[in-house]
Amino acid sequence: MKQSPESPFGTDVAVTHILVVSEPGRSRDFWVDVLGAELYREYGGTSVVLRFAGSWLLLVSGGGPTADKPAVVFAPPPDADHVSHAMTVRVADCQAAYEALRSRGASFLTPPHDWGGEIRCYLRDPDGHLVELSQSKLA
Repeated sequence: MKQSPESPFGTDVAVTHILVVSEPGRSRDFWVDVLGAELYREYGGTSVVLRFAGSWLLLVSGGGPTADKPAVVFAPPPDADHVSHAMTVRVADCQAAYEALRSRGASFLTPPHDWGGEIRCYLRDPDGHLVELSQSKLA
């Protein structure tokens, strides 16, 4: 999908989600083998580029400040129960996706819960990043 001409980013823009991970290889295996992402490229054991659910996902090891982010440190989440970022994957059948991912080794916080307008459940990647599966029940 392209942005409208009024966008400050121009007409050809894409979003890449960056997750800071402790072990890029372990995270790559989880995202590819369990969640079905497609490996696009790896760089020197410190970063992995994936295609996932119509977007890009970059798994990077932590690191200190750089010239373009002089006061920023990249680090995996220190506590998986305090979330500042989550990813939602919209699915057609939450229960079926839950069962398929469990059979591949995913560990969920709870089984899918029916909230009336949607059914959803959550899992974590190896570093604790939260991934929501969500099924809309609205027409």
